Amino acid sequence: MNELYVKNLILNFLNEDLGYLGDITTSSLSDISGKACLIAKEGGIFCGAPFFEMVYRVLSKEISFNWYIEEGKPFKKGDVICEMEGNLKVILTGERTSLNIVQRLSGIATETRKYVDGLKGSKIKLLDTRKTTPGLRVLEKYATKVGGALNHRFGLYDAVMVKDNHIKAFGSIERAVREISKNIPVTTKIEVEVENMEQIEDLIKVIELVDIVMLDNWRDEDVEKGVKRIKEKKEEVRIELSGGITIDRLPKIRNLPVDFVSTSKIVTAARWIDLSLEVEWT
Repeated sequence: MNELYVKNLILNFLNEDLGYLGDITTSSLSDISGKACLIAKEGGIFCGAPFFEMVYRVLSKEISFNWYIEEGKPFKKGDVICEMEGNLKVILTGERTSLNIVQRLSGIATETRKYVDGLKGSKIKLLDTRKTTPGLRVLEKYATKVGGALNHRFGLYDAVMVKDNHIKAFGSIERAVREISKNIPVTTKIEVEVENMEQIEDLIKVIELVDIVMLDNWRDEDVEKGVKRIKEKKEEVRIELSGGITIDRLPKIRNLPVDFVSTSKIVTAARWIDLSLEVEWT
């Protein structure tokens, strides 16, 4: 991960909290040393240690950390996740920003792990989506990966994704794929979304140019028929199933002939994990 990019994110987060006047409460405190513990108020999967530390690295070089729960590992209520020591003014100033990050990311990692566990024993891999909080995509996609998912594209720039509105704008899947393929680097992957068998017939006219096919909002009983028709024309094409992917549906999906399932719910349905920072004197 680009550390400079992430550092700029952290700077923006801190500036949002500090404003132009700074921490007017903590500024009245003397420069004294102390300890603080990051404590779990409930269980989950921990995520966000590098960014938690970076908040304090930006504010000071003098804070030390001792981690008891590793990134991506489970924790339970009452666990001390991390102990930190240094200038109490710095610890207090960074408290809310650092907590916001690890609470949000741990929530996403925890929700993601539920889906990953639901697919355990299957060859199907879980993918995230671009449905993320504006400004937080890099961090939220980091959290889905820590939770066990694979990252789908990060933006509009790193892969082609021909969706329903593109098909309408171009007039057909065939035309969309042919025109787009003329204007992208040869190393760029092309994925096409199809909603029914009719669109698959349009797709196979250009299947040699397509790397991944997304079956969007398909019923489980129709998936095998669609995949069979696609694979008749290009065996090596990868298949992604998306739309309406829920925890309850995973037992049925596990045996479908697809390579990936993608869902935004691992981010949009994730709730913050309750963590707190408790200070003690040294």
